[in-house]
Amino acid sequence: MVFCRFVFNRLRHIARKIRPVPTACLCLCALIAAAPACSGAGRGFEHFVTARDGQLFDGAKPFRFISWNVPNLHYVEDNLAFDETNAFRWPDEFEVRDALAAVSQMGGQVVRIYVLSVRRTNDPPDKPCHVLGPGRFNEEGFRVLDMVLKVANEEGVRLIIPFVDNWSWWGGAAEYAGFRGKPKEAFWHDPAVMADFKETIRFVVTRTNTLTGTRYCEDKAILCWETGNELESPPAWTREIAAFIKSLDTNHLVMDGYNATVLRNESLEMPEVDIVTTHHYPGLRPSFARLIRQNAARAKARSKPYIVGEFGFVETPQMVAAMKAIMDSGAAGGLLWSLRFRNRDGGFYWHSEPAGGDRYKAFHWPGSPLGDAYDEIGLMRMARSYAFKIRGLAPPALCVPAPPRLIPPRAGVGITWQGSVGATHYIVERAPAAAGPWTVVATNVDECFVQYRPLFVDESARPGRWYYRVRAVNRSGVSEPSAPFGPVQVSGGIVVDEMADLRKAYKTSGVLELKTDNCRQAKEDAHRLAGRRGARIVYRVPNEISSFRIYAFHTDGAGGLSVRASQGGTGFAPIVCRKTAYYAGPGDYRYWVPVLYEPVQMPRGAKFLEIEFVGNVQIGRVEIMYASE
Repeated sequence: MVFCRFVFNRLRHIARKIRPVPTACLCLCALIAAAPACSGAGRGFEHFVTARDGQLFDGAKPFRFISWNVPNLHYVEDNLAFDETNAFRWPDEFEVRDALAAVSQMGGQVVRIYVLSVRRTNDPPDKPCHVLGPGRFNEEGFRVLDMVLKVANEEGVRLIIPFVDNWSWWGGAAEYAGFRGKPKEAFWHDPAVMADFKETIRFVVTRTNTLTGTRYCEDKAILCWETGNELESPPAWTREIAAFIKSLDTNHLVMDGYNATVLRNESLEMPEVDIVTTHHYPGLRPSFARLIRQNAARAKARSKPYIVGEFGFVETPQMVAAMKAIMDSGAAGGLLWSLRFRNRDGGFYWHSEPAGGDRYKAFHWPGSPLGDAYDEIGLMRMARSYAFKIRGLAPPALCVPAPPRLIPPRAGVGITWQGSVGATHYIVERAPAAAGPWTVVATNVDECFVQYRPLFVDESARPGRWYYRVRAVNRSGVSEPSAPFGPVQVSGGIVVDEMADLRKAYKTSGVLELKTDNCRQAKEDAHRLAGRRGARIVYRVPNEISSFRIYAFHTDGAGGLSVRASQGGTGFAPIVCRKTAYYAGPGDYRYWVPVLYEPVQMPRGAKFLEIEFVGNVQIGRVEIMYASE
């Protein structure tokens, strides 16, 4: 242990000097201390999870967990780049592996995904879905689920898979009934509608994974099937559907997805139901912790394993009390709501939540100062602690992050990368050639600071051809550098304002307000500037402005922005702007209209740019490009 402590002290010393951790030191650190917190790649599973005497078992060992809902693991609903009009897409393997490796690093052994999506009558034709109609299934979507199960086996994380939603966010019970021209209530009793749903269950449970050759009903990475999400299902429906699942699959458990905060007696008494569950959100009385203890006692008396399927949107002390209640009561496990993973285009996916006073967003491991309003870093730390504690383990040291991977940005200026599991921040280096010499141009770059944009813009770069590389950092050390990215041609200067504050403005007038609420309507842009009619913000750059981009959100159909330029800061002349709207309608979240402002032609010699609010609009980002000296 003395030698191990020396190794960690040495790593911290190296991290402070912003140099790569020597490979031998990294390997020694991993062997001595950090291996348990690294990816479980290649682990696989020896047993199916079973139930007896009110507990879950992995072979002869009790199986208990604190972990996460990862709704988007198999179906992304947050593809919200400014210029993207379709929020839905299938995840790729980088994204799925990032999610499951993060859960594993946090000590989680289980992930609950969201439901299988069902085609809705108002869905655009390019929106992907799993279930297209009665007995009609999207093979591309199920090949993604094949990949999710393959990666789950490799990362050592089991899945809870609910079949259908009570709600219509992704399509659910109402859509199945609608296929037959019937109201939602028919889903619970109409023979034709129930037969359609059973055909979906049959297709999924008996499917053979195209990547592994394993039938789903024989895949040990599945912890259990769940009848659905927050269902308003009559007991007779639950019993029939649970029995049908068991007739197809004798290996896996079945969880009743009835919508409850207090367990219903019928579910506790049903022999076809193996696991019972509840969900907990703000506004409940009594507290999460008390309800969990009461439910756990009732489940134990009936010898049913009990899982807290969702809980969230309350202060960290209440979440900690709930996790303690799960652990102390003998409940099988609990799943926090919810975790989002990294985006293959750089950064993370984002999802603001309507509950909890418009403060909470889906969480990102290991947390960021951007989430201070809801104590993201503190909650993530406590969730990891309890995830190991419920297993009788102490949290191991984190691994030094893997090197990031730089990728071409999809739009705008700057560089971006696919980040590293467990990284808290990044170091950016620049060089005139791929071989160096390398200069540090930024430290403490927060991967969460921007949403759906390039993660870093080098405002200090002089004209020329430059290469970039990035290192990931956490408290265990600094990664090896990414492969060099470039050459990036810099032809002039740039100023980028993400509207987190007004420090980059030369001058302001009128009533301006920095906004951090209603992020979902603004495609998850976390920092925006709003202004009353006539309010202005002025920028000044060192040399002649060559172009600009203003990323704005029109909150209604009235007005917009007026843009002017000046050589000396007075006598501003109007600029005709090209306005490009990226809008596919308000959708389920009442999206505002994203409009990109660009100049048709810039006046000669202008060094000042003035933006005036003339309608209901918010600005998410300003980019001003100017000529080199």
